Amino acid sequence: MIICGAFATLPSIMDGKNATNQTLIDNLFKAGVHFGFSKSRRHPSMAEYIFGAKNKVEIFDLEKVADKLEEAKEFMHNLGNKRQKVLFVGGKNEARVVIKAAATSIGMPYVAGRWIGGTLTNYSEIKKRIARLTDLIEKKEKGELNKFTKLERLHIDREIEDLDKTFGGLVGLEGLPHALLAVDTKHEEIAVTEARTVNVPVIGILNSDCNTEVAKHYIPANDGSVASIKYLIQELVAAYEGGLKTAPAPKVEDKDSNKGTIKKQT
Repeated sequence: MIICGAFATLPSIMDGKNATNQTLIDNLFKAGVHFGFSKSRRHPSMAEYIFGAKNKVEIFDLEKVADKLEEAKEFMHNLGNKRQKVLFVGGKNEARVVIKAAATSIGMPYVAGRWIGGTLTNYSEIKKRIARLTDLIEKKEKGELNKFTKLERLHIDREIEDLDKTFGGLVGLEGLPHALLAVDTKHEEIAVTEARTVNVPVIGILNSDCNTEVAKHYIPANDGSVASIKYLIQELVAAYEGGLKTAPAPKVEDKDSNKGTIKKQT
């Protein structure tokens, strides 16, 4: 096991650990990933990932955290290799900015605020609201709203603002995602429950108060620190981008001008 810096300083890695693993563990430590909650808040499923405690704060075993992070990264890499959609979710204050920036950087949908019930389990209705938002934005950009009175345009602008605040991050979601990435599965309980209901695998960053059983791939880690969240999300995004680099070129459909049929190009 790795004795974390919460006790003193991070020691040398055990014999047999390669340089890559040592660097990863060092980075996890520097980002403060190892801090959990008090023992009284610990979920039973988290017991195996706890090394000890300092000042009543439990400390994660960073060797085990690194292993779980690598598992999650491999899954993200495979998703990227297939160009599949990942819905990023992080509504708590510490996660919102990180989640939005990360998702936007790779063109993924996100929810960086309050989760709207039914986003996945009643997606057909959510899709209508997304369509309404995109339609109004397109009409505004084309100047098609100029025919309305000033008061009417004001109401439309307010509608656009409200829709964008609630559904703006979901515009790129054209169906159920292939995975849901959540920061703090306990805080995002509704989103995680919906994902599991519709068989969408969950990738989660879980502090010691979370149940590991709710996520297919989970990282036991500090989910209440911006530095910790940012580091872990960046690692997962980098893994996805790595998958994209080796992904087959997307198929392009166009219409054969002579035969009027659709043909695919690679």
